[in-house]
Amino acid sequence: MTTPQPTLSLPDADAPGNLAAHLAALAERRGWTGRVAFRQGHRVWTHGEVHALAGRAAGVLAEQGVRPGDRVLLALPDGIAWVTAFLATARLGAVAVLVNPELPAAEHTFMAEDTEAVLCLTGPGLEDRFSGRARLGADQLLALAPTADPAPAHPVDAHTPLYIQYTSGTTGRPKGVVHTHGDPKTYYDLIGRRLLRITQDDVTLSVSKLYFAYGFGNAFVFPLFSGSSAVLVDRRPAPATLDELVARHRVTLLYSVPSAYAALVADRGSGHEACFASVRAAVSAGEGMPTVLGLQIAELLGAPVLEQIGSTEAGHAFCANSFEYNRPGTVGRPVPGFEVELRDRDGHPVPEGAEGELWVRGPTVTPGYLNRPEETDRALVGGWLATRDLACREPDGTYRHLGRADDMEMVGGITVSPLEVEGVLRTHPAVREVAVTAVRDGQGRSVLRAFVVPAATPPPGLGDELIRLAREHLAAFKVPRSVSLVPSLPRTPTGKLRRHLVRRGAW
Repeated sequence: MTTPQPTLSLPDADAPGNLAAHLAALAERRGWTGRVAFRQGHRVWTHGEVHALAGRAAGVLAEQGVRPGDRVLLALPDGIAWVTAFLATARLGAVAVLVNPELPAAEHTFMAEDTEAVLCLTGPGLEDRFSGRARLGADQLLALAPTADPAPAHPVDAHTPLYIQYTSGTTGRPKGVVHTHGDPKTYYDLIGRRLLRITQDDVTLSVSKLYFAYGFGNAFVFPLFSGSSAVLVDRRPAPATLDELVARHRVTLLYSVPSAYAALVADRGSGHEACFASVRAAVSAGEGMPTVLGLQIAELLGAPVLEQIGSTEAGHAFCANSFEYNRPGTVGRPVPGFEVELRDRDGHPVPEGAEGELWVRGPTVTPGYLNRPEETDRALVGGWLATRDLACREPDGTYRHLGRADDMEMVGGITVSPLEVEGVLRTHPAVREVAVTAVRDGQGRSVLRAFVVPAATPPPGLGDELIRLAREHLAAFKVPRSVSLVPSLPRTPTGKLRRHLVRRGAW
C-alpha cells in the first residue's frame, strides 16, 4: 500500500548553500540577532552571539588544520560548545561526526577510525580518548574563539555532506549515515514549520540529545530556523529537574521518548500539574507510545501528545501527527513530501489493511551508509529506504506502528509480536516497563518470558497476576510462561529497547 504525497512549493525554498552562513544571514534578515537562541543553566545566548561565536570558532578549527571535506568528530554533551562546534565545522565546509560522549571507548575509537576524523572535539572526562588523533577540548575551543579571527564561509551547495550520525545500534554495530547542507532546512520546512507550527516565541526542551537525529532537529535545527530558543541540558533530566526547567523557562514544546514520559508519570501519577502550564504540545518518538501512557501524559501536561516516527537515515520524522490531525495510538500520516509503502518480506506491496514493513522515500533520505556498500544496497532500493519497522495503515490514512521486523518472536513455530503481549501486561498498575521475548526452557523449547520493571515495590505474586491477565486477553500461545522482575531494561541512549540483549539476558 503506497501513500503518495503532493509536490510541495516550500516557502523561502532557495538552496541554503553553506548552512552556517545561511542561518547567520537568516537571523540578520529576520531581525533575530537580539533574540535568545539557547538557554543553559542561568546563561543565555542570542542568535547573533551564537553565529558570531561560531564564525570565530571556525577560525580556531582552521588553525587546527581543518579543511573543507575533513571530518571533525564531536563527542560533546548538549551545550553551547556543541552548537558552536557544529556551526564552526559547517562554516569551513567540513563534515561534523555526531557521537554520544557517553559511549564506551571502543565505540568512540571505531567511529573515529570509520570516519577518518582529522580532529576530535571532546567534553569533560574524555581527555584520554582518541589517542593518536588531534584533539581539542570544548573548554579550549570556547576559550580560544573570542580572540580568533572569523573564518569565511566555504562555498558549498545543498547536496554537499554536512554531518554524519550513527544508527542507534539496536541490532548490532552502528552505521554512519550522511546528511547534507540542504537537509536541515527541509526538516524545518516540512515538520517544524508546517506540522508543529513553531514560531519565534516558542521555547523548546528536548530530552533526546543533539547528537541523535530526533534531538538534532528539535533543539538545534528548529530554533535556529524559526528564531525561537531551546533549553540545553547536558544530561537526561530526572522528572523533578524536568519540572523545574519547564516552569523556569516556560517551555512550550517538550520532546521526549516513551520511556522518559513513563518516568514522568510514575514520579507523580497523571493529573495536570501547574508547572506544565506553558506547554502547548508534547512530541514523542523513538519507539511506540502505549495508548494508555499517551492519555496519561496528555492529562499530566494539559496538552496534546503528538507521536511521530523517523530514523537516522531519514534525518528526522517521515510520519507524524500534527495539530491539524492527531490520532493517539498511531504515528500519524506521512510527512508532506514523503511517500510511504507497506511491503512484505519479498519487497512487494501488501493489500489494503494488511500489516507490512515500512518503506519510505523522501527529500532527506540518505544516499547510503558510510563505508558500507553491501548494507546500503540492502536498505536502499531505487531511492526507497527499508526501515524494518512494521506497521499497518488505518482507514483514515494514519499508520499504526507494530514494532520492528527483527523484534518478532518465534514460539512453537508461530510468529508472535511481543508488542501485543507487552501492551496487555502494561495495563497492570504495578508495571512500569515490560519486554517480552522468547527464551529456551529446560527442555530446549522456545517459550515466552516477560521481563518486568515494577512501578514500585512489587506486590507478592505479581508474576502470577500478570500471567492470569495475559490468559484473559490473549491466545494461549501468546501467554508468557514466566515473569522475571528486573530493575531496568537495556535501552539505547535514544530510549529504544535492545531486544537482542533481552533475548540473551545480556544486561
